[in-house]
Amino acid sequence: MIEVAVLHEEGWPGIDWELLAQRAVSTAIAHSPYAAFATDQALYEVAVKLTSDDEVHSLNRAYRDKDKPTNVLSFPMVQDDLLQATANTDDGEILLGDIVLAEGVCAAEAAEKGISVADHATHLIVHGTFHLLGYDHMEDNEAEAMEALEIAALLSMGLSDPYGDRITGD
Repeated sequence: MIEVAVLHEEGWPGIDWELLAQRAVSTAIAHSPYAAFATDQALYEVAVKLTSDDEVHSLNRAYRDKDKPTNVLSFPMVQDDLLQATANTDDGEILLGDIVLAEGVCAAEAAEKGISVADHATHLIVHGTFHLLGYDHMEDNEAEAMEALEIAALLSMGLSDPYGDRITGD
């Protein structure tokens, strides 16, 4: 079973963030090799925090040595090589990790893309969930694999390819 806890600060549009986050996390997991998490006896938990650019800036500086806000940060709590064995937990609960979104950055990017903040936040939560599951985009092949999973998850929710506006070379 998958449970998503949402911490929601002021400034974000008034929508059902709990439902949006639950749907985004569950859909991302369903499109991963860990789809069985949804039906396991164990409880897989993800925390999503919707906060300010200032808080994300502080976290980005402290944990990534980047002195600026970013759209989303992910803090995995389970090492990728241990994800398969998580159902063997003693208490039946596994905290996969935390996802933190910056309101101002998210809103500005959504406006630039001509989409709603909710749709962009959905993409960022899906993206963050794949990070919690051990995916990364540091190398080109890793980025392609992760983006393909994100695109499939978003399309299944009726959202367009967030990477479709890229200009590719000849």
